Amino acid sequence: MKRTKLQHRLARKRRIRARVRGTAARPRMTVYRSLTQLTVQLVDDDAGKTIVFASTKEAKLKPNRDGAKKLGTLVAKKAKEQKIETVVFDRNAYAYHGRIQELADAAREGGLKF
Repeated sequence: MKRTKLQHRLARKRRIRARVRGTAARPRMTVYRSLTQLTVQLVDDDAGKTIVFASTKEAKLKPNRDGAKKLGTLVAKKAKEQKIETVVFDRNAYAYHGRIQELADAAREGGLKF
């Protein structure tokens, strides 16, 4: 039986999540991309808690490359306020290209280390 597009995406997500795990000292920076918004969370997987959250909707940005860049700097700023300097990047089955890459690069420029 042929796999659907969604099944391929979920398989990629499972492969990534099998290797990526966040702790309190080095949380997992997970990205969700939709047509209407981008969201980013810094998650402590040991405690099962979200430490930092930001979205383009919250920051009143458009979910394009410019909005992703501004969202990356916003997340880096919020992480610095929580005294977080290093993270593990979880691209969440999305290709490291376009909006996802802009967000990651902006977060690096903002001071986060991947």
